[in-house]
Amino acid sequence: MNIEATKLELMHLLLQTQKESLLAKLKKVFDEEQGDWWNEMSKEEQEEINTGLNQADEGIYIANETVMKRFDKWH
Repeated sequence: MNIEATKLELMHLLLQTQKESLLAKLKKVFDEEQGDWWNEMSKEEQEEINTGLNQADEGIYIANETVMKRFDKWH
């Protein structure tokens, strides 16, 4: 069975069930599988993002319109 057929079968089963306990278990599986993307980044990437957030909080940033004007010449 290919992945699309499996998805369709699971959707069919999902739509038919009225068992909240089963739905809760399935949701838990999906939540566990997705994980937190933050933890998948390197420490350097996390530090760069935190630096940017701190700068934005302090009002140290360039407006989006200004940045887009710089890149217009390449469009």
